[in-house]
Amino acid sequence: MSAPADVARLTREITSGLKPGDLEDFYTDLHRHPELSFQEHRTAAKLAQRLRRAGYEVTEGVARTGVVGVLANGDGPVVWLRGDMDALPVREATGLAYASTVDGLMHACGHDLHVTWLAAAAEVLAAARETWSGTLVVVGQPAEEAEGGAAAMVADGVHVRFPRPDVLFGQHAAPGLAGFYPHTPGLTLSASDDVDVVVHGVGGHGSRPESTVDPVVTAAYIVTRLQTVVAREVAASESAVLTVGRFHAGTKPNIIPAEARLALNVRTQDTRVRERVLTAIRRIVEGECAAAGCPVPPEVTVHPGYPNTVNDPALDGEIAAVHRELFGDHTVFDFGQAMGSEDFSLLAPPGVPYDYWYVTSTPAAVWEAAPGQELREKFEGVPGNHSPLFAPDLSVLVPGVRTLVSAALSRLAG
Repeated sequence: MSAPADVARLTREITSGLKPGDLEDFYTDLHRHPELSFQEHRTAAKLAQRLRRAGYEVTEGVARTGVVGVLANGDGPVVWLRGDMDALPVREATGLAYASTVDGLMHACGHDLHVTWLAAAAEVLAAARETWSGTLVVVGQPAEEAEGGAAAMVADGVHVRFPRPDVLFGQHAAPGLAGFYPHTPGLTLSASDDVDVVVHGVGGHGSRPESTVDPVVTAAYIVTRLQTVVAREVAASESAVLTVGRFHAGTKPNIIPAEARLALNVRTQDTRVRERVLTAIRRIVEGECAAAGCPVPPEVTVHPGYPNTVNDPALDGEIAAVHRELFGDHTVFDFGQAMGSEDFSLLAPPGVPYDYWYVTSTPAAVWEAAPGQELREKFEGVPGNHSPLFAPDLSVLVPGVRTLVSAALSRLAG
């Protein structure tokens, strides 16, 4: 690795020609045209076009809508830069001039920023290839939003069809006053599992509930009882989140349905806690259904999702040092372990180190208007990822390119 000060200096030099207007045009275009997981055809095409123009060998259609660009530039390490591309089924409420033009869809998690940063970083590094040596692989990943995009890319041979990485880098837009670049060595994001529950009752007329076994009531008891899992079965020193995100039953007010369906999400940071929570879910669901006299046992299906994201501590320390040199000591701090989840780590083959950091993006005016005085109070008072009001400040466009460029140069330069 080159010295952090040298990497920062080189990064400033080769990014001095970045045009904020071009970045803004590209970003706002992506924001206006959000696409759901595995449907990112337009977004992927835009990214592929810029990579080809910059001289990359580009492969489209990896895991359906993924994009991989490869730039071989002599001997040296293989560095992967990753950005995710999908949007969310959220109706935008920002009122921005460049708000989503697709009703009910929005880039509410900043993936439009991620693609913009990725494309621009790839272009900058290609234009300055005389300053580094090695191979740069740019990965536009589909379907990060709980749809298994990284796993799909691995299943489609991304580790064997393209140069195997020596190191993998990624970043994410986050709430917080724009202008900071949090790093967390070791565990930074939690594991995530989805659980589907089907409660089987006996349907009938709403006027004769005594002739039925109402799955709505049973499912409601399940939802209520599940709230005790974290509160009473997970130690205060441990971390877990259990969310019931969907409750579906019935078709009309006067019909008692024959079944009810729940969709749960579980976030944990320890495998023992994970097993304890999943066991408790099964016990509660089966117990409530037995108590209600359901004619058929319930169905509980666990869909393993994302593993923990665990940054290589040494690598994270090195990249954090580069970012301190680039932006100032005060801009980099330990964000701590979060209960959010990512599939980024699946793109790293076993034994390959990776680093994943954040770029805070809340406009100063929004941050100042948020209630409270302490950092935690402010943080909780501004729109976060997945909010219909999530609107990153455009001032983060250039810095977000520099964070990726500097990370790549830390391995490729010198």
